[in-house]
Amino acid sequence: MTFWNKGRFKSPKPIIEYKPQSSTDISEKIDDNISKIKETFKGCDDVVFREFYVGSSNGRKMFLTYIDGMSDKDLLNDFVLMPLMLISRAVKPELEDIKDNIAESIKKSSMAVTDFREVKKIEDAYVAILSGETALFIDGYNKAIIIATRLWPARNTSEPTAETVIRGPRDGFVETIRFNTALIRRRIRDTRLKVKQLQVGERSKTDIAIIYIDDIADKRVLEEVERRINKISIDAIIDSGYIQQFIEDRQFTPFPQIQTTERPDVVAGAIYEGRIAIIVDNSPFALIVPVTLNAFLQSSEDYYSRSSITTFVRFLRLLSGAISIIAPGTYIGLISFNPGVIPTKLLFSIAASREGVPFPAYIEAFVMEFTIEFLREAGVRLPRPIGSTIGIVGGLVIGQAAVQAGIVSPIMVIVVAVTAIASFSIPNYELAAGFRLIRFLLMILASIYGLYGVMLGMIATLIHLVNIKSFGTPFMAPLAPFESEDIKDSVFLRLSWKYMKKRPKHYDPQDEIRQGSGENDTK
Repeated sequence: MTFWNKGRFKSPKPIIEYKPQSSTDISEKIDDNISKIKETFKGCDDVVFREFYVGSSNGRKMFLTYIDGMSDKDLLNDFVLMPLMLISRAVKPELEDIKDNIAESIKKSSMAVTDFREVKKIEDAYVAILSGETALFIDGYNKAIIIATRLWPARNTSEPTAETVIRGPRDGFVETIRFNTALIRRRIRDTRLKVKQLQVGERSKTDIAIIYIDDIADKRVLEEVERRINKISIDAIIDSGYIQQFIEDRQFTPFPQIQTTERPDVVAGAIYEGRIAIIVDNSPFALIVPVTLNAFLQSSEDYYSRSSITTFVRFLRLLSGAISIIAPGTYIGLISFNPGVIPTKLLFSIAASREGVPFPAYIEAFVMEFTIEFLREAGVRLPRPIGSTIGIVGGLVIGQAAVQAGIVSPIMVIVVAVTAIASFSIPNYELAAGFRLIRFLLMILASIYGLYGVMLGMIATLIHLVNIKSFGTPFMAPLAPFESEDIKDSVFLRLSWKYMKKRPKHYDPQDEIRQGSGENDTK
């Protein structure tokens, strides 16, 4: 790509890295291992320790430990303890025949479990135990067998509340990372789909999955994603928002540079385009990089509906986005500084409605805007049935009372209401929040410079947008830089699928052709 250069990636300032704790090898003496583990988990009453013998009461000593409530007890009892303690005594070979190779015999012929591995460091065993797995120690063996017994309470898949659609899938991500990767696998049945797992957090050891298609995703972006994640040094990662703030290109900007979503179909579509998804355990929100303004203004159902309808809806979104940014500032500029621009009849009507209002236009605009923000925040924080009622009734009552009291004019209530409605049509919440901040900035400039302030603010905003990059991809692509092929699926246009034969060029995919696209085109 023409915009690829040495300075494409500008990662955040380096942070102080902690020194990892020294690791300890697992001892062949099982009593030493038991004492270390019990000392480490001292005071942890939910940790279960189980010592037992294989063969007979004088047989080989073994020890397993797990956390109650995070591991599957039925699996341990029926497929680990029962074969080792009971069945092994009734079948051949005898313990004396395999005593020098007992670990291999247990792994190959005794434990009836599908998923296990071995670790040499006792710190790795600690992490596995705290993740819900079970560690099995064998006397005379210097490794621990980690048995996959994770079974913790999990929320069922449900429709995302923040990204509702009329047409499209109704499932959404949950807080369990393996469930989320399975939802993506279900949509991308390709052996080239790779799931690379990392752990971040000195204390939390949070699992993070980087998901991409090997022969489509840009390797340079993949390497940069891994590099930024590996540089994170923090005690705990509670949500994907932590990762988002650590790896985004710019910290001081109102616009998000990483896309977040609860919808598996959105993630799958992004991966097919050559982008990279990041799934974080304990969070239902996936991260997608790189991203453009174009992607933020699109909805998943745009690709499930006919192109003519989608194009019209996208135009409405673009128009409503512009209204949500400039409407209050334009009102302030026209009323306070440039009333001559308003047609005479309309000016008389506005003047009549403002008669008796004791405040200048910018004061009433800020009062009403802050009132709307208060109602919006209250509606989000209150219980859902009450929150919707507060938003509707509160807006009507306060608006009507403010007009009757002569504090604000009816035209101001209309402007604020239209602005609020327009902001709700933006599909992405984080982008809408950024637009809200820009709206207040334009209102301040309009209060000082009038319409010139609004124009200067918009020019400065556009310059800022053009200079933003998300993992090397220009935020305003495909408009700046201009990519004629990508205009087919842009912020104001979407052609039918049979005409979009190539993946978005601004993501720099390795394989630009959508396989099979256009083969059945009709003339």
